Amino acid sequence: MAKKAKTVFVCQECGYESPKWMGRCICGAWDSMVEEKIQEVPEKDARRRGSSGAGGMAVPSPLTKVGSADHHRVDTGIGELNRVLGGGLVKGSLTLISGEPGIGKSTLIIQAAANIAEKGEPVLYVSGEESEEQIKMRADRVCPQMSDSLLVLAETNMENIIAACEKVRPGFLIIDSIQTMYTQELDSVPGSVSQVRACGNLLMKVGKSDNIPVFIVAHVTKSGELAGPKIVEHLVDCVLNFSGERDHEVRILRAYKNRFGTTSEIGAFQMEGEGLQEIRNLSGSFLESTEEKTEGSVVTAVYEGSRPVFLEIQALTTPANIGFARRTAVGIDHQRLSMILAVLEKKLGIRMIDQDVYVNVVGGLRPDSTSVDLGVALAVYSSLRGVTCRRRTVAIGEVGLTGDLRSVSAAEKIALEADRLGYEQIIMPARNAGRMKGGEAGRCRISGVRSLSEAVQAFRE
Repeated sequence: MAKKAKTVFVCQECGYESPKWMGRCICGAWDSMVEEKIQEVPEKDARRRGSSGAGGMAVPSPLTKVGSADHHRVDTGIGELNRVLGGGLVKGSLTLISGEPGIGKSTLIIQAAANIAEKGEPVLYVSGEESEEQIKMRADRVCPQMSDSLLVLAETNMENIIAACEKVRPGFLIIDSIQTMYTQELDSVPGSVSQVRACGNLLMKVGKSDNIPVFIVAHVTKSGELAGPKIVEHLVDCVLNFSGERDHEVRILRAYKNRFGTTSEIGAFQMEGEGLQEIRNLSGSFLESTEEKTEGSVVTAVYEGSRPVFLEIQALTTPANIGFARRTAVGIDHQRLSMILAVLEKKLGIRMIDQDVYVNVVGGLRPDSTSVDLGVALAVYSSLRGVTCRRRTVAIGEVGLTGDLRSVSAAEKIALEADRLGYEQIIMPARNAGRMKGGEAGRCRISGVRSLSEAVQAFRE
């Protein structure tokens, strides 16, 4: 039952509060007392988030009087993780990380936890899926040297976890995973919508109140999306996704939400026996077999955050034996591939209806940018016609439905990186080429094209 609001009288001149009306305030002002009602809020309200004024009352503040917070970041000791987070962990922030089982989420987190614990900061690793012995076995494999500041707790009860946090006062809290946690306030089973929502609220209160950075591990559905209610994604400050193909060693960490940094950065790791190792030269890991010119192979590039990433697009076309032609894409959106094939057939007069088409992005990366469209189109053309480019070439550009090439972002920086890697030619939209200054790309030849047909001509030269 809600408590009755308390009535007070506040002086508009000095702010003095009185339980009864006064004609003259203690500051000497006359008729300055104004009646206000205060609704008291219990201090142990687990659902509440926010700062309180006197007596638990919510007090609005002028935005002009609110200072800009200088967010102190915690170095995780992993450069690629710091890059994706925007420079490190922000104290009091909640980070949600997801990924398929066995992709390396727990390995990445235990490495970061060990690095932070080495600096003397207490770290609490709470696991609801594994025993303490299992966590120790993984830690021995990936972290040869461990500090006594790295604490582990096998627990699923949120009230016990909060009590442990009050006792330990950790500088970093890890929850693995949110679907295994439950609170005694609800009777539903762990992993249910209500339990995940309630546990998320409790973790948010712990992190914000005690200024603790919290890492929350979440399961994914069969479609690759985060399991549980969407409210958890809205509550947290950062949402990370760890992806990669099981038959590839490369793992990509990407931020889909980040209140303290950009969402365009990616982190690259390589899974090895000693754990996850950072990949400094990401393009080199994707371009291992591009020295020899091969039919159906074209190098393209995307700009991820603050660095260009070069990829190899491989395409294979074969005559369809019976029925409808097959379209298979790995790393490329299937609908996007169908659109590019339609443009090739309509604008270049290439018959694709009786051709099976297979397209693959080598290395397991799934680029979201449309700048790889031209690379896909030229790779399909190269395989279908049996031609290769005479020069070491990079192709970037977005293919429009009219057959024209639309400009892409950061083409100038991609051209500079292509010259550094020793490529002889870069095919790009004419609008991007027009912005390039003379000699900006060094020895790399800039071929500005307006349409897909011009791009094919430049590829054959």
